[in-house]
Amino acid sequence: MRTTLTLALSTVLLLACSTEQFYAAGRSSQRAECLKQADTAARDRCLKDANTPYDTYRKEADAARK
Repeated sequence: MRTTLTLALSTVLLLACSTEQFYAAGRSSQRAECLKQADTAARDRCLKDANTPYDTYRKEADAARK
């Protein structure tokens, strides 16, 4: 019973999160990894990619699917 309730609650919580929120969480994690890089140029390239806005990401993803 407890497992079923926990699973149901987890499912509801996951469904409540939007794709944009998952994207933001992933980019936040990526920024943290970028900051660990010793090479300044590589770190800057990484941070530029990690700071891509969600709207830009969606447009690029949609264009790639066509």
